[in-house]
Amino acid sequence: MLNVAFDNSALEDPDLHLESTITAGKPKNQHKFKDIIGQSDKMQEVFRLIEKVADSDSTVIINGETGTGKGLAARAIHWYSYRKSKPFVSINCGAIPENLLESELFGHVRGAFTGATTTRRGKFEIADGGTIFLDEIGDMSPDLQVKLLRVLEEREFEQVGGCKTIKVDVRIIAATHRNLEEEVQKGTFRQDLFYRLYVIPIKLPPLRKRKSDIPILITHFVDEIGRDKNKELDGVSDSAMKVMMQYSWPGNVRELRNMIERFVVLGEDGDELSTRNLPDKLTNFNDGNVSVAQVEISQDGICLNTAVNEFEKTLIVQSLKKTKWVKNRAAKLLHLKRTTLVEKIKRHHLQQTSSPLPSS
Repeated sequence: MLNVAFDNSALEDPDLHLESTITAGKPKNQHKFKDIIGQSDKMQEVFRLIEKVADSDSTVIINGETGTGKGLAARAIHWYSYRKSKPFVSINCGAIPENLLESELFGHVRGAFTGATTTRRGKFEIADGGTIFLDEIGDMSPDLQVKLLRVLEEREFEQVGGCKTIKVDVRIIAATHRNLEEEVQKGTFRQDLFYRLYVIPIKLPPLRKRKSDIPILITHFVDEIGRDKNKELDGVSDSAMKVMMQYSWPGNVRELRNMIERFVVLGEDGDELSTRNLPDKLTNFNDGNVSVAQVEISQDGICLNTAVNEFEKTLIVQSLKKTKWVKNRAAKLLHLKRTTLVEKIKRHHLQQTSSPLPSS
């Protein structure tokens, strides 16, 4: 069972201040959607919106970066609607070749194309009475966009190679990581389809914008994956939690879950998640407390000397970690003399935190 106790008062992001300490047991999750974890204000807004739209037939478009849980949100909308006893059918429009996607969506008749030895129902027909989830709809070709528009407007279509019109009663939920308004301006996405889809938009925040959810996500994943793998782990160290709270998580919740799964699979009963279990990209990101990509000049300005010094410190730490603190090799990575590097290490008060290693 996971026991998390983390003091985040030093972090500046107001969304990082946890409402309470997360202790052993199930994570606090103030909503009824058991598969979506979060208690931050941003996620509470998403939950309220899902509850409001779930029992309607309005088309929903879910926007969010890869790994934010668009599929989970779509399933939540279906399972809390009156259609919950009917099929929920999901299809990734970006993962299927264009020449096969039309058949996947609408089905085909025997002999419609080479290899079509039997008549086959499409996803829309299978989803009749329920919900169809069109993931990564922004990757759909212009030709298919036209055919999808007809389904949205008239709730009918023909199979590939067929002439019989098939009517369906489906609720359509679409999702994309793209900015469809920009795609419309580029001419890659139809404007009429855009307006048909954007009846009720739901925006899922990236994990870096709801970092107060990280501890309860970790609790949930360690508990869930631990049960699946028949392992019971001890907890998370304060230092590891601080690193994970400060990391930007470009892969969002999916990246966090994959990292926890790796820890659980490789760990033993009673192990604690510490910084030594974290990937280098997390610890390198946090060493020196500065990431160039995140440095922004505010209205009050920025101290250039401080920013440059912190960036220098970050690069020095990364070079030392890559070379296991062998200063000759680290100096070569930075194109410095060894004596110059040693002076900078002293000036930045850098110390090796792991077991002693040769220094030359």
